[in-house]
Amino acid sequence: MPDGETGADGGSIRIGKPPQARHRYATRTTAASKGWVALTGTPGTGKSTVAQRLSADLHATELQDLALRLGAGRRQNRRSVEVDLSSLRRKFRSYARTVPTGVVVGHLAGLLPVRYIIVLRCHPRELGRRLRRVGRSAPDRAANVLAEALDIVLVEALGAGVPVREVDTTHRSPAAVARMVEGLVRRRPASRYGQVNWLADRRVTEELLRGAL
Repeated sequence: MPDGETGADGGSIRIGKPPQARHRYATRTTAASKGWVALTGTPGTGKSTVAQRLSADLHATELQDLALRLGAGRRQNRRSVEVDLSSLRRKFRSYARTVPTGVVVGHLAGLLPVRYIIVLRCHPRELGRRLRRVGRSAPDRAANVLAEALDIVLVEALGAGVPVREVDTTHRSPAAVARMVEGLVRRRPASRYGQVNWLADRRVTEELLRGAL
């Protein structure tokens, strides 16, 4: 069955099982300076906004645009593309042999066979406000806020077996985040994750239990 993905940092994340344990600080060496990078994160964390500010030579590409280009996606309407993730994974491997480096952007991007993953994070309370400002429905906001609080995208990224970095966008401008992301893409430093722990904020836990976020 195709997996959903929408443009402009939209879409709802799939909710999987909560992690059994918190992932803490970890390091891993980077094997190569080339190869594709995934810029991922819960919808509303700013992926598309940041990607638009990256230097042109990094070749940032929205996942749904890549899926359409490779024949693994079908446009449903002006803003939404249905992505066949299995087909895209297979075709992406061949594509990456001819286009060896770039940045693929989207909340499913970390599920592609990339060499490095950057996960954008945002405090759940701020994420809820961002999603409300762009007109997302209450159920959609709740699903994405819960996904962010439970580290769903990070846990999926860690399953890829490649270096992972988190960038907290909560109190940073898109330009500042873009500079941080660009530095990570160019330098490919070792993995570092686990500094973000939204459930340590008592307000987040209480509001999630009340369904108030």
